[in-house]
Amino acid sequence: MITAGDFKNGRTIEWEGEIYRIIDFQHVKPGKGAAFVRTKLKNIKTGGVIETSFRPTEKFEEATIDRLDMQYLYDDGEAFNFMNTETFDQISMPKDTIADEMRFIKENEMVKMLSYKGDIFAVEPPLFVELEVTETEPGFKGNTSTGATKPCTVETGAQVAVPLFVEIGDKIQIDTRTGEYLKRV
Repeated sequence: MITAGDFKNGRTIEWEGEIYRIIDFQHVKPGKGAAFVRTKLKNIKTGGVIETSFRPTEKFEEATIDRLDMQYLYDDGEAFNFMNTETFDQISMPKDTIADEMRFIKENEMVKMLSYKGDIFAVEPPLFVELEVTETEPGFKGNTSTGATKPCTVETGAQVAVPLFVEIGDKIQIDTRTGEYLKRV
């Protein structure tokens, strides 16, 4: 058990039957009245963010999120399928719940499955991936001092904005959190 006075950014708590990650918190001591803790909480399962306040003495159950390495096998049209490389157990997750996280992941790549009390609720892709450019328009010579970009499609089918010098067949590194081009590999 932790109290609201023990809050730190990144900690996960169980509150009102849901699991929340503390995004931001602030201890407030007004001139009149009792002190309180103003927090911004992100619901781990739904991704929704709420702002609320607690008394510093309120107690919460600390939620332990387990991260399990699994291999992405294939997309069967309705779900993404994964395998535990130690036990060879396979699980599938509906496309609509994790489609954004999977847009830069190729088959046979390793991802982390996030679970709470054995219930898997999310996928955490690697921070950076290297993908091949499969489709893009040729770059135009000329005024490029503004950092001009053009759209391209990578081998997973995702769209990325890349500099004008990137061509079909190039391997590029992408930040999976933001979907931004980092560099040519």
